[in-house]
Amino acid sequence: MKAKAITAWTLTATAILMTGCGRSSAPAAPSPDAEQNSTEETGTETPSANPDAVVLQIGFENSITEPVGQALERWQELVDERGDGSIRIELYPDSQLGSKNELIDSMLLGEPVCTLCDGSFYADYGVPDFSITYAPYLFDDWEQCWTLIESDWYQEQCRLLEEKGLKLISSNWIYGARHTLTTKKVESLADLKGLKIRVPNNRIQSLSFDNLGATSVGMDLGEVYQSLQTGTIDGAENPLATLYGRKLQEVAKYLLLDGHVLNFTTWVCSADFFNSLTPEQQALLEETGSEAGLYNNELQQASEADYLQMMIEEGVTVTEPSEALLTELKEASSRIYHMEEEFGWSEGLYDTVKKAMGAE
Repeated sequence: MKAKAITAWTLTATAILMTGCGRSSAPAAPSPDAEQNSTEETGTETPSANPDAVVLQIGFENSITEPVGQALERWQELVDERGDGSIRIELYPDSQLGSKNELIDSMLLGEPVCTLCDGSFYADYGVPDFSITYAPYLFDDWEQCWTLIESDWYQEQCRLLEEKGLKLISSNWIYGARHTLTTKKVESLADLKGLKIRVPNNRIQSLSFDNLGATSVGMDLGEVYQSLQTGTIDGAENPLATLYGRKLQEVAKYLLLDGHVLNFTTWVCSADFFNSLTPEQQALLEETGSEAGLYNNELQQASEADYLQMMIEEGVTVTEPSEALLTELKEASSRIYHMEEEFGWSEGLYDTVKKAMGAE
């Protein structure tokens, strides 16, 4: 299949905003004067906030200085600007509210919390087919991601997830192309053999790296720096913004630009909490969350070259994979798509999803 040109960045901001788990357009350019205010270390709130307002606490692993953190600040501002004061957002970066799994468990108890999450985690909460969205080399470009989240297949996964107690507020946020940062140089598939690579605590990414000959190590993001420093692990994977935001380039000096996952991400909360809101509050969260997603996507695109240059300036050796290595990586990774029973996938899921994202 021939890769499409990445045209998503050229679309205008007049595209339809996705509501909740629903429709989204490709990313659009934000206003040049869009504010990027810093936040306090703990949760932020408007000084004149209504003391009786519903508060949605958004906890996330990333630094507030990363593009995703800046876009969350924008989401917070949009809710304040467009709402009637009856609902507001507080932000808790750097895992202040706990790990992703801890937050999701809180949601299932109806707590008013929200976090960034991906399909691989939703498989662990009763929707196994969702995990394929996190599989290696599934997407050729971001346009295919946006086509997929507009599809009937994706809407059905969202419905099933809501039945399990989790509601997707927005799905149109780019987290980034995921690359591999290691303490040893990787120039061939053989170089990955035996390396202990940190992955998020999910089954599909663990098996993806195991299929490459590496040893996957599930670990919370906040533990990675020290684990690299002590030699507990030999590498980690994530988008450039997150690798740099966690300062991992200080303790791992070799970056392989393998782009093994084009990672779009979602914001999830308790279905019970969401259903307790008024229709106006629900619409406000969904519409502003999707608008902030468009802003996030432009920040992500604009910052990648800067993060890469900063990593080089701090002594990181960057390897662009050769065509031969990329072919090896894709062939080894494709074993994932023949492990339907391992993941509990529906029959023919890979073909179903490729059709839904317009890649036939």
